[in-house]
Amino acid sequence: MNQNCLLIFPARRFAGPTKIYNVKTCLYICIRTRLLRRPILALLAAVASFALAAPLTARGDGPGTLLQWSYGTSFSGGPDLNEPIVTDRPDFTESSSTIGQGVLQLEMGYTYSYDSSGAGSTRCHSYPETLLRVGMFADWFEWRLDWNYADERFNAFGGGGDTSASGAEDLGIGCKIGLTPQECMLPETAIILQMSVPSGSSNFTADEILPGGAFLYGWDLNDQWATGALSGINRAVDDETGEPYVELAQSWTIVRSWTDIVSSYAEWYVLAASGADSNHTEHYFNGGFTVLLTNDLQWDIRAGVGLNGAADDFFTGTGLSIRR
Repeated sequence: MNQNCLLIFPARRFAGPTKIYNVKTCLYICIRTRLLRRPILALLAAVASFALAAPLTARGDGPGTLLQWSYGTSFSGGPDLNEPIVTDRPDFTESSSTIGQGVLQLEMGYTYSYDSSGAGSTRCHSYPETLLRVGMFADWFEWRLDWNYADERFNAFGGGGDTSASGAEDLGIGCKIGLTPQECMLPETAIILQMSVPSGSSNFTADEILPGGAFLYGWDLNDQWATGALSGINRAVDDETGEPYVELAQSWTIVRSWTDIVSSYAEWYVLAASGADSNHTEHYFNGGFTVLLTNDLQWDIRAGVGLNGAADDFFTGTGLSIRR
């Protein structure tokens, strides 16, 4: 038997008959190979197996959100596949909706950041910033996997002491749950439960599991304006000492739709270090544009600046998201 477990996604969701192994068969194949001796690959295989086994329907039979603000209302909420793709990038604030049962959505991008201090300057290239979202079980539930690679270079002022590091970051695993639809002044809400697992290179791994979560809430104000926010808490590791601390996150974003294709946003966010030895609170402001190439394909571009000394001086990036 081949020593690798290959899982192939159908080319189109509504294409003709496609042979899809069920979860039990896929896991059996993995057990008979060496894949389960590699924990991260085994996890990816298991998630892919569940994704393949999930019914590939345009919309689930149940409600679009787990809860309602009030009983017996007409505010159904949840994803609408007849509308353009809704992504969690390029801003820091995640969207307050899920992608829908049986939907796969891949979001990826590149970011360049620059920071200068009294000792020198740091330049970082971040890519592919992959976020895989898999809608399963119901319209209000999605699995999430994120992975990234970083290339960081420090140039000391005055020469000497230059350093560089590159490698994979820890894999992120989580889920998003759509809680409520927007009902008049009450927001659309969702939560993200997540963790990173120690799977990255020696330069970028935390060497421990870091759990976290976020509460997402947003409002469509009218056909042109929308706003949303994120309140999060995560376990993090100090850059200098390696000791754990609590990182609090808060953001607020405003979105303007200029046409059916082009939108822009402006956003503030803060990463507050509580109990850290050397990490400090960082404030940022950023903005950007999104362009719909099709209803299921979006291109984005963004740029931002740090608002205090602890934050990076500048960052910019671009990305692409696809839904199927």
